[in-house]
Amino acid sequence: MRSLAQRSANAAKEIKGLITDSVSKVKAGSALVDRSGETLAEIVLSVKKMTDIIAEIAAASREQTTGIGRVNSAITSLDTATQQNAALVEQSSAASRAMEEQAAILTQRAEQFRIDESMISDRQAPDPAPAAPRATPMRPKRRAA
Repeated sequence: MRSLAQRSANAAKEIKGLITDSVSKVKAGSALVDRSGETLAEIVLSVKKMTDIIAEIAAASREQTTGIGRVNSAITSLDTATQQNAALVEQSSAASRAMEEQAAILTQRAEQFRIDESMISDRQAPDPAPAAPRATPMRPKRRAA
C-alpha cells in the first residue's frame, strides 16, 4: 500500500505540475490572443486610414482631371485664336501687298501727268473765269399802317 500511496503522491505531483504548466501555457496563450487582438485592431485602424487616404487620392485625381480638362480647353481656345490670328496676318499681308501694287500702279499713272517745268514758264496762265453776278435777296414789302 505504501508503494501505491507513493505512486499516487507522485502521480498527484505530476498532475499538479502538468496543471501548473497548462495554466501558465493558457495564460501565455491568452496574452498572445490579447496581443493579436490589439494587433488586429491596429491593422483595422491602418486599413481605415489607408481607405481614407485612397479616397483623398481619388478626390484629388478627379480634381486634377477637371483641372486638366480646363487647361486642355484653354489650350484649344488659344490654338483656335492663334490660327485665327495667323489667318488675319495672312489676309493683312495680302492686303498690304495689294495696296503696294496699287500704289506702284498709281505712281506710274501719276508719272504720266508730269509736265516739263520749262514748258510751264514759256506759257502764260489763262485768265480766270469772270465771277458770276451776285443775286440780291428780296426784301419783303412793307405794309402801310
